[in-house]
Amino acid sequence: MGKHTYHRPDHHHSHRGCSCGGGCFITFLKILITIVVIVGLAVLILWLIFRPNKVKFQVTDAKLTQFNLTDNQLHYNLALNVTVRNPNRRIGVYYDTIEVAAVYKDQRLQTQWLPPFYQGYKTTAVITSVFSGQQLLLLAGQGLTEFNAETLAGVYEMNVWLNLRIRLKFGAVRIGKFKPKVNCEFKVPLTSDGGSVTSVFQSTGCDIDYW
Repeated sequence: MGKHTYHRPDHHHSHRGCSCGGGCFITFLKILITIVVIVGLAVLILWLIFRPNKVKFQVTDAKLTQFNLTDNQLHYNLALNVTVRNPNRRIGVYYDTIEVAAVYKDQRLQTQWLPPFYQGYKTTAVITSVFSGQQLLLLAGQGLTEFNAETLAGVYEMNVWLNLRIRLKFGAVRIGKFKPKVNCEFKVPLTSDGGSVTSVFQSTGCDIDYW
């Protein structure tokens, strides 16, 4: 009988690497998801360990030396200090964007952008703003009635809005791009010609819509 030659199928290339681009993509996707889950768990653990307390805002000083309305043009001069308290022992705060606006009867008088800064653990910072100039102010109905009453009393109800963009610092880790909105509503007496008035400004806390 003649010899029969048997050739074993060559599977040399069938077990190496990915058979197609789709297989490689799925493998990469699984690795990426695993990394995202691990990082997310690490951030969550840090959050649970440090338990950040909310930063507190308060208007601690305000001076109004001009507030005259003539032909719908408001001439004003307002200086104020907003105190910011970070009560956390292990968390710092980066204030990357600070937008401050003076508001009267829901009408924005002037907006300022202040330089960014970093606030360390358990520290107090002061944001100082001076708003001065003139602005169109249209009042009618209840708004006009309230303005006349406040002018008679010599004390005005003002608002200051702060739109912020912040990050938190846990040790060497920086996380988040939070955008809290702060609304400070306070009463400030009008001081004419640098003189004093019987009404004294009282520190007032602010409402914060964090994240």
